[in-house]
Amino acid sequence: MSDLARLERRVDERQVHMKIQGADSNFTARFTVPQSPEAVFAAITSPRRWWSAAIEGDADRLGAEWSYRYQDVHRATFRTTELLPGKKVVWHVVDNTFNFVKDSKEWTGNDLVFEIDRVGDQTEVRFTQVGLVPSYECYEVCSSAWGSYVTGSLRDLITTGQGQPNPIEDIVAQARDMRETSEAHEQSYTTSFTVDLPPDQVFAAINDVRAWWSGEIDGCTDTVGAEFTYRYEDLHRTTQAITELVPGKKVVWHVVASDLSFVADNREWRDTEIVFEVAPKGGRTEVRFTHRGLRPALECYTACSAAWGHYINDALFRWISTGKPAAKAPTTRSSTTTASPPAR
Repeated sequence: MSDLARLERRVDERQVHMKIQGADSNFTARFTVPQSPEAVFAAITSPRRWWSAAIEGDADRLGAEWSYRYQDVHRATFRTTELLPGKKVVWHVVDNTFNFVKDSKEWTGNDLVFEIDRVGDQTEVRFTQVGLVPSYECYEVCSSAWGSYVTGSLRDLITTGQGQPNPIEDIVAQARDMRETSEAHEQSYTTSFTVDLPPDQVFAAINDVRAWWSGEIDGCTDTVGAEFTYRYEDLHRTTQAITELVPGKKVVWHVVASDLSFVADNREWRDTEIVFEVAPKGGRTEVRFTHRGLRPALECYTACSAAWGHYINDALFRWISTGKPAAKAPTTRSSTTTASPPAR
């Protein structure tokens, strides 16, 4: 392959992450080749030659159902719903299972659409997965995979007669990493409660950390990008960076430093995330707390989960519900004001 061809390939592959117009934009990619629309159509309808040799069934027969599977990572069933020779191919996703995202059915009900047009002396291929949008958890992995399969392997099959219908190993590895992270999150400590106040007031109360997390707190607790330190005697000292604040909906702190004196690995909290999710539920407001990364395998889990149970289900709940701060909430170096109760 010439240097010019490699450059054109890189440009085309960058176009795969196509000019997203908004959170609801479907994933799309395109490329051009000198071959005829009929040759392009024939290549597209031979997915064993550019996507996976493990495909079972006839993708080139209207109304037929066929399946794709790669180990335990991804399996799907498709139905060929449209075949216009030299112009268009549509495959409908009848069923789908991923093992690396929470919603394993994310592709179910989507359509894979290939549109073929003659543009001058070139044939343009436009691929769209109708339903694959940036809000999907699988979006990054799936869009990267399509970039390799569509603008890479499929185009090679059309232009050289040889595709690469094998799993893209770095993408598969990324999917496996996502699964491991998801499993870790599922094991993380979580608890929840509901209150009668509206979400915006609950959100404000959570951010008034000094009112419910009793200990020595130094720093700003209600600004994205700020860091604050929590300390309780000589047992616990951590620094939290505020990474996400969505008014009335979500608060996320990333633990950037950890010193727990009562366990062998005093950094057990480091790089964990403390997440508060706020949402209406049955005419009330639910607060769901998760300490991502605080798992049963950690030595501090028993003590830390018990402490969070107190601070969340007792202290924070009481602060939100009654306006009474945690007992003996201390004055800190960065603030000498008295906490104000949530508005009622």
